[in-house]
Amino acid sequence: MGGRPKLIAIDHDDYHAEHIGCTRDGRRFILTNPFDPAIGNNPGCEFVALYIFDKAGQLIDAKIDSFGPRSGLDEDARSSLYEERLTSLGDVSIERIEVAPFAVERFDLEFGLIARPPQEDDDAWAVEMQPGNYMAFFEPWDSGEYDT
Repeated sequence: MGGRPKLIAIDHDDYHAEHIGCTRDGRRFILTNPFDPAIGNNPGCEFVALYIFDKAGQLIDAKIDSFGPRSGLDEDARSSLYEERLTSLGDVSIERIEVAPFAVERFDLEFGLIARPPQEDDDAWAVEMQPGNYMAFFEPWDSGEYDT
């Protein structure tokens, strides 16, 4: 089995990878809606996250905003901020990107494309979009495809 990936390819789609691509100056970006799932007494939480990467795919900025639990979510406010973040990027091309795994901590949670080593001898490396593990990548790292 291969090792920890240096870069992960992500193909554009109309689901979790709807707003990925490049800015006019060549930076890469991912605009997404992570979530902390409701478990036990934890009510969960909804977020808007904009990750910006340099031309080599290394994270250079993470803007993450919390919108609280799904049960009290102000969908209009979340949609408005999401659109504001997209507009802030200027002219963009929506396209396949390759970025390095990364992790940042906000709101006492780990956000990012987080590399997970194998837990058993016959397991493989995985890279998960967290929180919420709503995009999971496996070898080959250049396939551009993910599991939900």
